[in-house]
Amino acid sequence: MGCVSVTELGCKEVINVCDGARYGCVCDVEMDIETAQITAIIVPRSCNFLHMIFKREHYVIPWCCIKRIGPDIILVDYQNKTPLCRKKRGLFSRC
Repeated sequence: MGCVSVTELGCKEVINVCDGARYGCVCDVEMDIETAQITAIIVPRSCNFLHMIFKREHYVIPWCCIKRIGPDIILVDYQNKTPLCRKKRGLFSRC
């Protein structure tokens, strides 16, 4: 797939090739600290502002589900549509 920085990932919109669903932009990544490889991208569940602040549901998409990283979008083949609750962050955090 080539090299891409984590900052560049955050500027790309994630789209599911299965159903054309648009998930939004990457807000975080999960990394394996032993191998220094990204294991998943994290995309906030798109919903209203208050729900995002208090519920903090995200899609955790495994790296193996990424099919293509283009200049503007990331295409994924993601079957699991259930968002996961992640640890709540501060009110002014990026995602």
